[in-house]
Amino acid sequence: MSTLSHAASGVIPGEPPVRPEYEIDLKPFNHEADSNIALEKKLSLAHRLWRIDGIRKTCILLVLALVWEVAARVTDNDLLLPTFLQTFDAFVAGIGNGELLERVSVSLGVLMQGYALGIVMAFVLTTVAVSTQLGRDILSTFTAMFNPLPAIALLPLALMWFGLGEGSLIFVLVHSVLWPLALNTFSGFQGVPATLRMAGRNYGLSGIGYVVHILIPAALPSILSGLKVGWAFAWRTLIAAELVFGASSGEGGLGWYIFQNRNELNTDKVFAGLAMVIILGLLVEGLVFKTLERVTIRRWGIQH
Repeated sequence: MSTLSHAASGVIPGEPPVRPEYEIDLKPFNHEADSNIALEKKLSLAHRLWRIDGIRKTCILLVLALVWEVAARVTDNDLLLPTFLQTFDAFVAGIGNGELLERVSVSLGVLMQGYALGIVMAFVLTTVAVSTQLGRDILSTFTAMFNPLPAIALLPLALMWFGLGEGSLIFVLVHSVLWPLALNTFSGFQGVPATLRMAGRNYGLSGIGYVVHILIPAALPSILSGLKVGWAFAWRTLIAAELVFGASSGEGGLGWYIFQNRNELNTDKVFAGLAMVIILGLLVEGLVFKTLERVTIRRWGIQH
């Protein structure tokens, strides 16, 4: 009885049921009759503008500037908190007379030396770490010892060893960059999939070639993250070090500019110097690192 019912229904025992197929004929689209049907929703001009990252961030900055201006006028004490307009005037004047730009060039010149040297040392250390067990032990031990140590705490030693000049600044900058970059790079190397590692070994790669052609491209997101963290640490350390002794080769950088104007009670210029520190950080983040991410890891599909 059951077999007959299955046969009548078209279902074979032990086989999955087959759903009958059917087609639905769609009514042809009549352009004249259906012209009032919107095929896509048109966004308003305000909505399209709001979807642009630069405009949204500019609005945030304008709101902050407005809050700053209102707070300064309520405080009514230029010595403690100058208004946004006063700070803007001091910033424009510093750019116009070349003083701010000169200080920035001194700071960036020292920063690039320490940053580049820290990058080279970090990649040498991580290359040794992925090649030998002794290298891994050295990297783990040194990072556990020195990474928690603030770079500015080494400034007194740097002054005794290298004197008052670029050598001391470069020493603390290397310390700021080396350990976070080495940690991020080594973590990225450890996260490289085993299939890529085996592919590199099958091609006969080893040593530097293996690191350059296999590990670095696969670990590039972690490396770029380490570069950004190292840049932030180095920039903060440089400004703090210049606030302490400032002069390098007889010239003062941006931190020294802030320190001098603080002593002279030019609070608007102090805020102008701080604004320059922030602007340079935003420019490096937005122009340098975002461009590197766009042309590498996002283009390759490693990061979305």
